[in-house]
Amino acid sequence: MPDATALDEATTMIEKAWDRPIEALESIAVRRPIDDPLLRSAMHIRSALLVTADSSVAVHQERLHALTRPGHAPAFYDLQRITSSAADLRVAQAESRSALQAISHVVQAREAAATADRAPATRLAQAAVARSGRDQHVLGQVPDQPGPPAVVGPPAPCTGAGR
Repeated sequence: MPDATALDEATTMIEKAWDRPIEALESIAVRRPIDDPLLRSAMHIRSALLVTADSSVAVHQERLHALTRPGHAPAFYDLQRITSSAADLRVAQAESRSALQAISHVVQAREAAATADRAPATRLAQAAVARSGRDQHVLGQVPDQPGPPAVVGPPAPCTGAGR
């Protein structure tokens, strides 16, 4: 099997993050973009990847392979086209990597937002449990009075009066 394209990697990354097939995510992103703006961003980057980088990579690879096919000695005037195609291919591959990195950042932002949303609820639950353990007195009953504060410092010197 040939290497996965950038589009395949982007699709896999998005499907894994949202735990749904890409077709369902596409319809959600179009119909309800306000519900999940991060999904909308990821799908937008994926669309740009589909249109520009992924197809450009394929076109430039085919052109470069045609110019450098086995058994074919390139003519002098082909050298400029080969160099130009190779440079264009590198640019298209860099654009693909940038798009993949952007999708990765969107996925990380989604994970961070999900963690941040859970964090306050977790802290509130922990505080409630701590308070409930501390406030176990019966209604109408006065809680235990605190003892005298502990004295911190060096021991008091003995006076000779007690001897």
